[in-house]
Amino acid sequence: MKLWTFLLLCATQLTAFAQQKEVTGIVFDKDNNTRIAKVNVLNSTTGKSVYNTFKGEFIIAANIGDVLIFSKQEFHSDTLKVKDLAALAVYLKPKAIQLKEVTVRDSVLGPKRKYLATKTDFNRIYGSIGNRDLLSVGQGSVGFSIDALYNMFSRSGRNAEHLKQIIDRDYMQAQIDYRFNKSFVAGITFLKDPELTDFMFKYRPSYNLVTTASEYEFVKYVRTSFKRYKRNPRAFELEPLPPQYLDVK
Repeated sequence: MKLWTFLLLCATQLTAFAQQKEVTGIVFDKDNNTRIAKVNVLNSTTGKSVYNTFKGEFIIAANIGDVLIFSKQEFHSDTLKVKDLAALAVYLKPKAIQLKEVTVRDSVLGPKRKYLATKTDFNRIYGSIGNRDLLSVGQGSVGFSIDALYNMFSRSGRNAEHLKQIIDRDYMQAQIDYRFNKSFVAGITFLKDPELTDFMFKYRPSYNLVTTASEYEFVKYVRTSFKRYKRNPRAFELEPLPPQYLDVK
């Protein structure tokens, strides 16, 4: 009887000792060999699971023959069977292929860059011939600027000045269009064409407002204008042209 009691006690101790065995290891990214943190390690034989540390290390109770499952959302799961109690090196394959960093550069010129490019193309009208100062200051003397006089009285000079005004005016309108665009206005008003186009035509901001207003001030202007538009959508409409009668003989 004492023998059976002794054997039962030994078996109990051996079972307890077996349950206290642990498997350790580290989880790596299979593509770049870096350590992966917060990986779930499940012993499917016992049903117990743990998360590894920020260093990728884990410790889990397991015996030889147990099956361990390693899983993380961004990676493919992996399954290993414990063959011995040596430390494990586990490699998980990422689900997505990490692309190399790509720098995207804007190929579309903004209004300011277009304006500077145009000034470069027409550098003559923005150079000395476009000088508006009639008086030129020299060494101890003041005289008339030949370039300014030529610009005032010659046909080519007047044409150059006219072209310069057109370029400057187009630049100002481009600046307005660049900031007061359909995507921006629709995001605030939720209008769609044709009401969106109608609203933008009637409440088009000035160049001064576009270039001086902060983002908050500009959004406030659009919202205030939209409230006025909703109260009276027909405001600022152009008068219809009077009928024209042709005298046909």
